[in-house]
Amino acid sequence: MRFKFSFFSACAAALVVASAAAQADTYPTKSVRIVVPYATGGGSDILARQIGAGLQQAWGQGVVVDNKAGASGNIGSSEVVRAPADGYTLLLQNSTMVTNLGVMGKLPYDPEKDLTPIMLLGVTPIALAAHPSLNVNNVKELVALAKARPDTLSYGSCGIGTPQHFVMELVKQQTGVAAAHAGYKGCAPAVTDVIGGQIPLAIVSANLVAPYAKSGRLKVLGVSTAQRYGLLPDVATFEEQGLKPFDFSIWYALMGPKNLPAAVVAKLATDISKILTDATVVSNLSNAGVEAYKGSGDDLAKLIKADTKRYTELARSANIKAE
Repeated sequence: MRFKFSFFSACAAALVVASAAAQADTYPTKSVRIVVPYATGGGSDILARQIGAGLQQAWGQGVVVDNKAGASGNIGSSEVVRAPADGYTLLLQNSTMVTNLGVMGKLPYDPEKDLTPIMLLGVTPIALAAHPSLNVNNVKELVALAKARPDTLSYGSCGIGTPQHFVMELVKQQTGVAAAHAGYKGCAPAVTDVIGGQIPLAIVSANLVAPYAKSGRLKVLGVSTAQRYGLLPDVATFEEQGLKPFDFSIWYALMGPKNLPAAVVAKLATDISKILTDATVVSNLSNAGVEAYKGSGDDLAKLIKADTKRYTELARSANIKAE
């Protein structure tokens, strides 16, 4: 009986492998849906639409972007987790997924076990901006001001537990700057209030403050990535200003349900990599604040694991808790 069981199990496994290979050879044969678990207009949505348009042209098949916002991205992500692992339902997530995990301790799904990492797609740096009346130009001057005027500073972020919130708490830990946190419902309101002088500092996606820095309505004190940001080339990184190691960004990634066939993953990665080298796509993304970035599924898996660890540790040390 043991022999018969093993024989039939092996046959079944071989049929599954053969079926997956055949599927990959013809994939896609129908419309593909990319679920974006956030509202329209953000970096994830813009990336999904740029990639979707490119894939539709390359494949001759429809690619639909489906915004399923709610519960900090958990509604749309959970829908993909439950979808068949056939490549026809995909997820375009960002690093909010792991900051949520760091704050909450768990999600309705396990990002490492319940999803197949396909590839990294792009990054957006985070910037610390100040109202000009604060009269500071960099982190060193902010530290001096905070010491001279203790317990008077506050900063706005894109929301409690967002990547921007985490970055500022790390800046505070490394510099000793004391600043009370005001969590907004998105980056745009925080930018509006710092421009209007209602709040002296804001930590937001860097592309949102770049135009105001050029016009003099805001001063950008630093950016969060290891390399300088193309839209703010004269602004030093936090690492250049002595905060080490410091390399944080909002990253964007394509994922699918667990057990997505390797051949389907490979086809998606190959075809999307071509799209991300197209000059028009790169320019469109850059104008929207997203720097195109190609990273493998393995790179993405390692990043999710590493960021889960560091955001969980930072949530604990900075006492960042869910609303």
